Amino acid sequence: MNDDAPADLWDAIGRLHAWLDAHRAHDGPDGLLLRILKLSEEVGEVAEAVIGATGQNPRKGTTHSWEDVQAELCDVVITALVALRTMTPDAREVFTAHLERVTARSLPAPVTGPDRAAPDRP
Repeated sequence: MNDDAPADLWDAIGRLHAWLDAHRAHDGPDGLLLRILKLSEEVGEVAEAVIGATGQNPRKGTTHSWEDVQAELCDVVITALVALRTMTPDAREVFTAHLERVTARSLPAPVTGPDRAAPDRP
């Protein structure tokens, strides 16, 4: 993939979901639970990469880069979104609504309009 044509996130998640469903070993609730459990495996790989990037295992030394950590974090996000899509065909809407709730409770509301404070001028 080149930088000029980025993949649509939700299209890619939908295609990955379909591919995984076509190749799954377990259906129904077991398949969903295993797909969610995959998140734990991916988070463990993030931890392994951080330990490797910081050289915290004296027996192994530095075995990973911070780019490896970034890639593993991306795997966590992808795995979580595919698991969400497995739970609901409305994954995009569910995620967007949840993100809006999180940002609304976490970030101050933007100041707009006539009440907006003007910058100090000499």
